[in-house]
Amino acid sequence: MDDRLFTLNKKIIDTVYDIICFLYKDKDYPRFFVLETVARVPYFAYLSVLHLRETFGDRSGGERMRTHYAEADNELHHLLIMESLGGNDSAVDRALAQSMAFGYYWYVILVYLLSEQAAYHLSELIEDHAFNTYDGFLKKNEEKLKTLPVPDIARKYYEEDNPFLFDLFCTVPEADDEGQFSKRRPKLNSLYDVFVNVRNDEREHWKTLCNLVQYEDMQGPPGGVVGKVEGTAPDEEARLLREAEGGGGIDFKNPFD
Repeated sequence: MDDRLFTLNKKIIDTVYDIICFLYKDKDYPRFFVLETVARVPYFAYLSVLHLRETFGDRSGGERMRTHYAEADNELHHLLIMESLGGNDSAVDRALAQSMAFGYYWYVILVYLLSEQAAYHLSELIEDHAFNTYDGFLKKNEEKLKTLPVPDIARKYYEEDNPFLFDLFCTVPEADDEGQFSKRRPKLNSLYDVFVNVRNDEREHWKTLCNLVQYEDMQGPPGGVVGKVEGTAPDEEARLLREAEGGGGIDFKNPFD
């Protein structure tokens, strides 16, 4: 991907993210509501373009369409969880989120038509911010969150619904210490567990997007090597990502080496 596109994408996403964090500095659930409303938009945009291409005879995007639908469904449930926590109570917050989502949808469609890698990179940056945002929230509020109940919508999605779509968006499986691959089956005892799973979901999206940007393939190269476009992840982030998978490490590389 052209370095200029990478730089432009990073400036756009970092600016929007910083503005949202400034406006919602002490309002976590409304901030998460706005972020989730915007974060799910690219998957709609990807699907719109892929459906259009399919209409005109291009059947090559079928696997991506299925995965992007599952990703959109996952982000929808994140949004429903934030709404159940009161994140959308304010009409001002709803209007802001919807306005940003509307404009961003058309922007991503334009970018996707011009460069799929650039469009996927936009979402890679968003998901990276999302992972770190939720991880920071968990660290700051662990004790309180462990005393709060699980929202009904979270229990339904993570424990009761058919896991087909949930498994579908996890495109980069990782082996445990014994070399076995297993599906995530979250167990929820408190609101803390809910946010742990939301955070880990964002990581799954991030891995898929990294591979689409660097290799134009959702699974990536043999061995499941995943790395940021801008280079090697810091040690702390690598540790967090290992923890998110229950101890199974992930290899990072600099794609420009």
